[in-house]
Formats: sequence, structure tokens, C-alpha cells
Amino acid sequence: MIAIVDYNAGNIRSVQKAFEYAGASCLVTSSPDEILSADGVILPGVGAFADCFGNLKERGLDRVVRQCLEKGMPFLGICLGLQMLFEYSEESGTEGGRAEGMGIFKGSVRQFPLDMGLKVPQIGWNSLEMARDCVLFEGLPPTPYVYYVHSYYVDAEDKSLVAARSRYGILYDSAIARGNIFAVQFHPEKSGDVGLVIIRNFMKVVYGV
Repeated sequence: MIAIVDYNAGNIRSVQKAFEYAGASCLVTSSPDEILSADGVILPGVGAFADCFGNLKERGLDRVVRQCLEKGMPFLGICLGLQMLFEYSEESGTEGGRAEGMGIFKGSVRQFPLDMGLKVPQIGWNSLEMARDCVLFEGLPPTPYVYYVHSYYVDAEDKSLVAARSRYGILYDSAIARGNIFAVQFHPEKSGDVGLVIIRNFMKVVYGV
């Protein structure tokens, strides 16, 4: 069973449907016991960083996510589920302020420059540039296209974490991997056949096949 962490994030049901379409057995839950007893964990997320992380903390689920990672459980963060793993985001409710994250990894979440001549947020398809081998991307071409919706991007301090990057005016970190921890800025559940390959690769990690 794969647990999808329920903290009132916007894209939970679409993630559930995509994984079930790929053949996974999923449970959408906010129960710490159910999450910690699962075979794998997904942390989705769409919306404002501070609000989403506030919802996660209010339910005590930030501590549960930490426990999952400490146990070495297969973990996939999607969109804000990537961003919240880092120390802070520039996206907050106060001008010039910053919103705290979990601080699992060192680094920050920064806004795309608004003077690039490109629309912000980035909405639509963009290619991945592989930084190194990663089980999540096995069986994909060197620069597969995936679907994004975001105005902020991760800047990881430790670049050995980075599994893939994307270019939107700037080159930014769009996927990380360490051990059984995987997290991506794009939406596999909206990325067509490429997304299905990524989902099934994560399922292989979860089920050990």
C-alpha cells in the first residue's frame, strides 16, 4: 500500500488516480499510523508554500514525514512536496519575508526572476536535463518532457542531491534523489506516458521488483 499524505493539498485525487491507473494500491490518509505502516509515501502539494506547510504542521504531519524519511521508507514528493523538504521559501505572506520549510535538506525555494521576458508562473511542458543516473528516470530518453505549474523553484545547496534540472530562463533544480527519497517539481500525474514511467519506476522502489 502506498500512502498519499492528506493535508488538504489541491492535487491529491489526481495523484491517487494516476497511481491507481499504473496499478498501485493507494490510501489517501492523514493518519500517522497508516502513513508509517505503508510500503511507500507520497507527499503531493499545490498552492501557496506557507499555507500548505502550515496545514502540514497543524496536523503534525511534518513530524510524520520526518519519521518516514528517517526510517528509509520509499518517498516521493511532488511540487510543493519537493519544496517543503528544504529550509525556507521566498514565497510567504509578508513582503520580503520567508516561510520556513522542514529543513530536511539545505537550500531554499526562490521565485523565478520577473524580468526574463517569460510568463511566471511556468505552466506547461518542459524538458528535463538529467544530472546523473536515477532509478526514477530509468527507461526515459535523455530529455523527456514533463508538465509544470509553478512560480518558485528549488535551489539545493548540495548539488549531489540533484537528479535533474530544467531550464526556464534560468537552469534550476527540478528533481532530487537520495537513497529512497525522491522529489520532483513537475507533476508526474499530469505528464502523460513519461509520467507513467516515472510512477511505475517509483512503484518498483516501493515493492522491490
